[in-house]
Amino acid sequence: MSDEPQIEIPPSFVALYLAPGRQKASLPRAELGARYELCEDMAQMLTETARNMVFSLGITEADVLERCLQGLQAPPAVVSEAESTWVVWRLAELLDWPPPTQA
Repeated sequence: MSDEPQIEIPPSFVALYLAPGRQKASLPRAELGARYELCEDMAQMLTETARNMVFSLGITEADVLERCLQGLQAPPAVVSEAESTWVVWRLAELLDWPPPTQA
């Protein structure tokens, strides 16, 4: 059995680490996998909070996604700006909401 991680990183996440015209990510595979797992976990963890925000605050799905993006980018940020945008897109996908227009 290989020591290589068995997770499949989606192309949309790998693209965050591709320089224009390049096909290889700027991070080593293990680090890229760790960053992806962190971002995917964040999106998964935010699903229930996001659903609750719509009902408890009476705001639109777009407003919820914008607030989540702002929260992810607030210091001390755990993820990069590009990663926070990906997390919000993934969150919208998980909730079957329209993707954010500004992210």
